[in-house]
Amino acid sequence: MVDFSPFIQRRRRALEEIGQGVLVLFAAAPTFRNNDVTHEYRQDSDFYYLTGFEEPNAALVLVGGHSPRSVLFVNPKDPEREVWDGNRLGVEGAKALGVSEALPITNLEEQLPRLLSDRPSLMCRFEGEPLLDPRLNKALAEARRQGRRGLGFPTTLVDAATLIHEMRRKKEAVEIRLLEGAVEITREAHLAAMAKAAPGLYEYEIEAVLRAAFRSRGSQRVAYEPIVGAGPNATVLHYVKNQGQLCDGDLLLIDAGCELGYYAADITRTFPVNGRFSPAQRDVYSVVLRAQKAAIAAAGPGMTLEQLHHVATRVICEGLIELGVLQGSALEAEAEGRYKPFFMHKTSHYLGLDVHDVGRYFDGGLARPLEAGVVITIEPGLYFAPDAPECAARYRGIGVRIEDDVSIESGGARVLSAAIPKELDDVERACRA
Repeated sequence: MVDFSPFIQRRRRALEEIGQGVLVLFAAAPTFRNNDVTHEYRQDSDFYYLTGFEEPNAALVLVGGHSPRSVLFVNPKDPEREVWDGNRLGVEGAKALGVSEALPITNLEEQLPRLLSDRPSLMCRFEGEPLLDPRLNKALAEARRQGRRGLGFPTTLVDAATLIHEMRRKKEAVEIRLLEGAVEITREAHLAAMAKAAPGLYEYEIEAVLRAAFRSRGSQRVAYEPIVGAGPNATVLHYVKNQGQLCDGDLLLIDAGCELGYYAADITRTFPVNGRFSPAQRDVYSVVLRAQKAAIAAAGPGMTLEQLHHVATRVICEGLIELGVLQGSALEAEAEGRYKPFFMHKTSHYLGLDVHDVGRYFDGGLARPLEAGVVITIEPGLYFAPDAPECAARYRGIGVRIEDDVSIESGGARVLSAAIPKELDDVERACRA
């Protein structure tokens, strides 16, 4: 039985924030793969965050003021259609979500102008072309026509992201529990992949192990397309073909996480296909691990993601000098960006309902301090492409990334994925399990 109380509380918070205005959100639309076959449906994250409702063809209207209310428009029950598409909650069922009123989606065109009437502002999402959803444009035009009869209408448009994404940035206790659950399932999947990998197998066979572990443990879907890159494929940041063969002496980089209750895990581990790091692999891995540990140790309230990136980058630069890839001082290497051919991405991003979760990273042009309740990734890496310069010839074809999910708390930071092996000896043991 789903507990809808968190969604009710979020709508109340949103209603307090919009004052006398009105907020309108639409559910995600199904997308067709071919003919009458659709891609897997996943509800829009903002819509789910405020409703807990997973069906398409729906709209939420929050009306502020002295008598705040929430109105949810949904597909009505349709036994003939439900034979094909499955059970619908319907109008009566939607009332169980705790909304003030539930109506058929077919009533939206008639009701929306009325709900906008006498409201000074409209909060909605600004997306794509046209900027506003055509249903909103039509309702606004009708509300303006009613204005000629003395009724007010919205004259201010506000991007709903300014409210909803700020709410989503700091996680509630129930959200942390779902993230912990997603991480636990992902832990089991990574361990299964480490134990399965062996020379001669193919990347897609390891991907199948991951996906099977996710689904068999109750995850609804992957949080993103898994990256399973062996050997030189590990040096391609967003490699998702997963078609290559695992060869003796390769490293295998797996960046994979499941989704549980709409919340995403995002974890990367890199390990030797044959169960033993070579000396060169061990050297590169050790640098990345030191950088990640330094950034985790620095994480906590008041730090910024830019500062965490600086911490990791400094260690990466020191390591590249130790490896003989760069010359001079780490300070100079960082200032001049000479590390970027080998570490070309940022160290962290927000995590939550979306794997790259919402929330502003900067405020007034300044990097924004982290606060308790924010969940982030910490994921430095080193990538030596097959055509890396001569100074890195010994490391060509080696790609290493180590990524953990980290909850910022009042006393510092807690690594949600700490139980997934990443120390060199622990990784080798897991590969031999």
